[in-house]
Amino acid sequence: MARLMSAMDTHLSVSTLAGTPGYVPPEYYQSFRCSTKGDVYSYGVVLLELLTGKQPTDSADFGDNNLVGWVRQHAKMRVTDVFDPELVKEDPNLVVELLEHLKVACACLDDRPWKRPTMIQVMAMFKEIQAGSGLDSASTITGDDGSFTAMGGSFSTVDVLDMSLTEIPENH
Repeated sequence: MARLMSAMDTHLSVSTLAGTPGYVPPEYYQSFRCSTKGDVYSYGVVLLELLTGKQPTDSADFGDNNLVGWVRQHAKMRVTDVFDPELVKEDPNLVVELLEHLKVACACLDDRPWKRPTMIQVMAMFKEIQAGSGLDSASTITGDDGSFTAMGGSFSTVDVLDMSLTEIPENH
């Protein structure tokens, strides 16, 4: 949607809501204002699709919910259960990297648009994961309850979903 905007605009107002169900950010239903932060939300949904192997509006899996709500609900119980089993079948140690990618997705899916990262910040997060400067398997233990310990700190599944990106400056 942001492609419809000029570089100087902060948002685009539309008279009717258009978009693929499951990818449309919650604020679009209230304000009909398209922004780059809405595109970030949609990108977060795509990341969840890749991590879970599920479609964003598959009612067989989610009932009245959608993929974002399903991940939020299941991650509170055991975060590792949201991952597509095919991703971890070959290499169980991949869970650590998947958790890092899930943190990026959850940051993109914040209900508050101003708390979402920019796509430049998302790229920086992926580069950090790729460089290994985030969590590494030698310093991480995943518990039976879905929690994980890394770099001397223990994180519950709720912590993963609530992690903020305040350490990344907006104009980075």
